[in-house]
Amino acid sequence: MAKVLVAEPLAPAGIELLRARHEVDARKALTHEELLAAVADVDALVIRSATQVTAEVLAAAPNLKVVGRAGIGLDNVDVPAATKQGVMVVNAPQSNVISAAEHTIALIMSMARNIPRADAALRDGRWERSRWTGTELYGKTLGVVGLGRIGTLVAHRMHAFGMRLLAYDPYVSRERAAQMDVELGTLDEVLARADVITIHLPKTPETIGLIGTDELARMKQGARLVNVARGGIVDEAALAKAVESGHLGGAAVDVFVEEPTTDSPLFRLDRVVVTPHLGASTAEAQDKAGVTIAEQVLLALDGQFVPNAVNVDAGPVPEHLRPFLALTEKLGRLYTAFACSSGEGNISGQVTVEYHGTIADHDNRVLTLSALKGMFAPTSQEPVTFVNAPLLAADRGVSVTEVRSAASRDYVNLVVVSGQGPSGPISVAGTTVGPRDLERIVAVNDVVIDLAPSEHMLFFWYEDRPGIVGTVGSILGTADVNIAGMQVGRREAGGEALMSLTVDSAPPPEVMERIQAEIGAHDTTVVHLRDEGAAG
Repeated sequence: MAKVLVAEPLAPAGIELLRARHEVDARKALTHEELLAAVADVDALVIRSATQVTAEVLAAAPNLKVVGRAGIGLDNVDVPAATKQGVMVVNAPQSNVISAAEHTIALIMSMARNIPRADAALRDGRWERSRWTGTELYGKTLGVVGLGRIGTLVAHRMHAFGMRLLAYDPYVSRERAAQMDVELGTLDEVLARADVITIHLPKTPETIGLIGTDELARMKQGARLVNVARGGIVDEAALAKAVESGHLGGAAVDVFVEEPTTDSPLFRLDRVVVTPHLGASTAEAQDKAGVTIAEQVLLALDGQFVPNAVNVDAGPVPEHLRPFLALTEKLGRLYTAFACSSGEGNISGQVTVEYHGTIADHDNRVLTLSALKGMFAPTSQEPVTFVNAPLLAADRGVSVTEVRSAASRDYVNLVVVSGQGPSGPISVAGTTVGPRDLERIVAVNDVVIDLAPSEHMLFFWYEDRPGIVGTVGSILGTADVNIAGMQVGRREAGGEALMSLTVDSAPPPEVMERIQAEIGAHDTTVVHLRDEGAAG
């Protein structure tokens, strides 16, 4: 069982998921010093927004494999330091998108109709109907700065109010925006034309202070601004001055540079609506975040691909690629086994991962990462993950190239991993077949075979001649090694042949040496598709 530290309150459903598999230490809050002591022997750390996972914290956790952030933002995690240390960082990017979008709309409506101030006045015994006259949203222009998941949800919902949609997002194509009835513009165009501007950007060095005095001055007279993204993207003092001067008609803010806070120039202005970072504060969002992050942490601790790992150069795995995820890892292990069969013990140089057939039409980065993970697992002194596999490749001088081709002569889909080994070119190819997507190794060094991958696999290269199959079978039988499957492939009769076998148990080295001697094999490779590694 792994040790999991939950450093902040998490949904009970998430805690129970983790406790069903691992030892969990759940805390409500930790000081920095307490955190440094608590992470000394943990395998996983789960946090929300308050805990700061710095390089110092990471260095104090030598066993740490994954940091899970129950939410979207990661400004409280040193992701580069985690990546350098081989620690996966995961979040729950979908958990609060609906809640954040709905809170944005609630703030827009509250700001437009002065609901908080009117409510407060009436509760205070003052009927101030004329003072709190609002404005309609119908026919106005909504400026969305950041057309990601939350920004898109807000745009969709405000379109139903009859608002025109204008957005700034350099990563969204005009074609994609047009499909959503959104007009794209520059940031200056959005500032100048929008009646209501809503911010939906991550907090990065590039976005901190993005909306300051100059940008607010470029907004149209009487416009309003909403920030439910991250504190610091909008200059709070400058925003307060823009509202107080009458240049802006109002503002609504849910996030602040310093949190928690009870003091801001925004708090003293009637035309500003403020809430204490409530964007994700719904029961549904908290449950989803807790369960999602628990699931991601469990995957990471199991060494599986984690769709929401932020420091892996791949997105979530589409269903049509899932059958190939395990296959590509096995192809990577086979490649290393063949490359190391001469005793070199490592791989280097150029490796190519080819995708043929319908699979070539997709983004296959996750499959390439899986091949790298399999490639380095047998020879690495440390556990290989989707995070550190690219780092290991760089450290070992291995460069990876992807090749895609819609043409596949014999199979609907085919994956080939190839490169240059110590003794010459190496290639191994695989596919999936049938409605259950059964895995098949279909070629090694261009010699055609048809073999289902197994935990223990044997490969012999020899000169084709009669009697070899019987000799190998007899020797393995005498050693009480049961053959599960066997395939013989050759380039031509009497030429070089490849015998590939799957067996129920690993044969002792002396058995492999006897087979090699009796059949005159010039190359023998043993492959174990679990963590035992590969040997030649």
